[in-house]
Amino acid sequence: MSANKFSQLAQTLIGSEIVSLGAVIKEKIKQGNKIYNYTIGDFDAAVFPIPQELENEIVEAYKKRNTTYPPADGIAELREAVSKFIGEREGLQYATDEILIAAGGRPLIYAAFRAIVDKGDKVIYPVPSWNNNHYVHFTEGEHILIESKLENNFMPTAEEIKPHIKGAALLALCSPLNPTGTTFTRKELSAICELVIAENEQRGADEKKLYLLYDQIYWTLTFGETEHYNPVSLHPKMKDYTIFIDGISKAFAATGVRVGWSMGPADLINKMKAINSHVGAWAPMAEQNAVANYLGQTQNIDSYFKTFKGAIEERLHKIYNGFIQLKKEGFSVDAVTPQAAIYLTVQINLVGKKTTEGKTLATQADVTAYILDEAKIAIVPFYAFGASKSSNWYRLSIGTCKTEEINEMLKKLKIALTMLS
Repeated sequence: MSANKFSQLAQTLIGSEIVSLGAVIKEKIKQGNKIYNYTIGDFDAAVFPIPQELENEIVEAYKKRNTTYPPADGIAELREAVSKFIGEREGLQYATDEILIAAGGRPLIYAAFRAIVDKGDKVIYPVPSWNNNHYVHFTEGEHILIESKLENNFMPTAEEIKPHIKGAALLALCSPLNPTGTTFTRKELSAICELVIAENEQRGADEKKLYLLYDQIYWTLTFGETEHYNPVSLHPKMKDYTIFIDGISKAFAATGVRVGWSMGPADLINKMKAINSHVGAWAPMAEQNAVANYLGQTQNIDSYFKTFKGAIEERLHKIYNGFIQLKKEGFSVDAVTPQAAIYLTVQINLVGKKTTEGKTLATQADVTAYILDEAKIAIVPFYAFGASKSSNWYRLSIGTCKTEEINEMLKKLKIALTMLS
């Protein structure tokens, strides 16, 4: 019997490598293995619960039967609360008609791509990065990939972007970056903004502008001396060309609550609203009311951030220090100093090594499988985020990490590394 035929999009869509890896992990757990699962860009709610005050507001909103359809752009109270929250904490000034609410960041990214990118349009994005390749595929744009380098903390530079910017429709950036947990410096982001402004100023009035999609969903989670920068604060002219992606999912460990927001030019926001209204990607009415009430609770939010960020930073640094100690002992591993988000960038450089059974780890996929099988550690290779298949760098997420298991995990890793020749 012949295979069913579906749309060209459906038949060419690439499956998620993270989902595939997750299936392998689930099978191993089912077989009785204890796996240190650092693959998920999410939180274990038992380890990182949402703020109690936010939970209370959600419960209260349901008790008040806030269960009907919300407005397509989000309830006015929430857009006003977002405007105030972003104004006070980031110095950004956006009116309510420049803010769009949706069920998390994903539908907002999708709507932005759909509103801006036509078939064949150039879309510039760095790799590794989360899902940009799939969104370009959805819109049939032209993929312009920039493979970022360790020396730039895996962030793209203005010098790397400049050769591709002429005629491009969209530049998709994220800071702090998923998967690396690294950030733009003020100098580098400013230089990128200058490129975007110069390109737009030389385009004709009837030409499509170059927009910057700026995903800052992790911006509240910076550590040490790391500072978060955004295009509009650095260059006010960028307000005409920047579409922000933001929300509560990572800031408040509320990935399942599904409330995100986008900020940008009112005409673009209006087009995104129309797209989202057809998709039906609204944040639930009760959660919108709850978040509107919670965002004004400055003291509660500050208290939550202090505890939450402290717990994340402790885990990131403990694992980072463990990798650096292994490196000092001569093992082929490394790590980038934690900067932001819930991710640690680690290197496991074992291609060419032999196992005790005499099997050669010929590819990075072999290395990934070996670390999972022998050390019971599950991490996501950068090639799952569009980087080269030969990249020996990984994303390690601490969203489900228990501090008491870190030393145990590092010992298992050391044993697995020692077994190689």
